[in-house]
Amino acid sequence: MITKRIIPCLDVKDGRVVKGIQFLGLKDAGDPVELAKTYDNEGADELVFLDISASHEGRKTIVDVVEKVAAALAIPFTVGGGINHLEDMKTILRAGADKVSVNTAAVLRPELITEGAAFFGSQCIVVAIDAKFDLDKGKYVVYTHGGRQRTEFEVLEWAQEAVQRGAGEILLTGMDSDGEKTGFDLKLTKLVSEAVSVPVIASGGAGNAEHMYEVFEKGQADAALAASIFHYQETSIKEVKTYLKECGVNVR
Repeated sequence: MITKRIIPCLDVKDGRVVKGIQFLGLKDAGDPVELAKTYDNEGADELVFLDISASHEGRKTIVDVVEKVAAALAIPFTVGGGINHLEDMKTILRAGADKVSVNTAAVLRPELITEGAAFFGSQCIVVAIDAKFDLDKGKYVVYTHGGRQRTEFEVLEWAQEAVQRGAGEILLTGMDSDGEKTGFDLKLTKLVSEAVSVPVIASGGAGNAEHMYEVFEKGQADAALAASIFHYQETSIKEVKTYLKECGVNVR
């Protein structure tokens, strides 16, 4: 039986962890290094670090902060934001990351996924997809540049192409539910989970342990990512895992 993973996420801007609602209204949530240490000690399975304004601001990921966070961790560590070339991937992995996450750059130049997978192996390449439901199309559409720009890519088609090109995981964020704490977008998560052959990390909307149970059971996610409920100590990773075990979910 595959073990389900609980993954805290550090959305980093100007060297600080921030959190908003539907990618807007960002508020300070603490120091990335201190939070990383806390989550490692609490039993997080992995940690995701996203430099959320790097692509929008047209700059590279803040490598010095990545190095400090990596030094504080013993768990797998994924870094994304501003990774546009193979050399950027090398820089981030040398700084201590175990995986790189690409989003905007992969949409603009899908060959980046192929290049990364060929050089480092698919297990190193996470493709992040920010998805929003389009009422006119009746389908989920991909957004880039930190959720600021709508594309013509449909989520299912893009997720499948990303996997064909070598993505080892999909980090799927439902923008409509992000930061709302009302639960994950179960329909979106299930659609993508059923359409691809690699693990899907569900993101956007976690408000409590029950939401995580739902995204595993109904959304068929392989991992659940959360930010504010952990940052603001509304619940802990240990409490979430205890609840999931009681519900029969296989967690570490």
